[in-house]
Amino acid sequence: MKIAFATQDKAFVDAHFGWAKSIVVYDVTPEGHRFVESFDFGDKLEEDGDEDKLAPKLEAIKDCAILYVAAIGGSGAARVVAMKIHPIKVPQPESIPEILDKLQAVLKGTPPPWLRKALAKENAPAYDFETDEVHHD
Repeated sequence: MKIAFATQDKAFVDAHFGWAKSIVVYDVTPEGHRFVESFDFGDKLEEDGDEDKLAPKLEAIKDCAILYVAAIGGSGAARVVAMKIHPIKVPQPESIPEILDKLQAVLKGTPPPWLRKALAKENAPAYDFETDEVHHD
């Protein structure tokens, strides 16, 4: 499952989606995670009221299941959700490797419904959670 992170420094989720200098993408599985790609948007992101500064960012995350951001505007969030990508806001900068480790651990166990939905988007007839015999007490 591919996960995108809006970041200024490529180490923390610390950027507003529209103003992020970079979007980094990782692939996460129950076995681990690996870096896929970094999309760099440079410094020409002045607020100019140009809504379509989002277009290249939306293109960068098009095959991701989840997008982590420090903040995202209403229209950006609507466009992300319309692409069937789950946006997650972090209240303060959070380490990308820590988020990846937590996601990997969740994937090993029983993912919450929203994450199962995100997983289903990526690999349609993959895993049938209804007949899963693993029970956690």
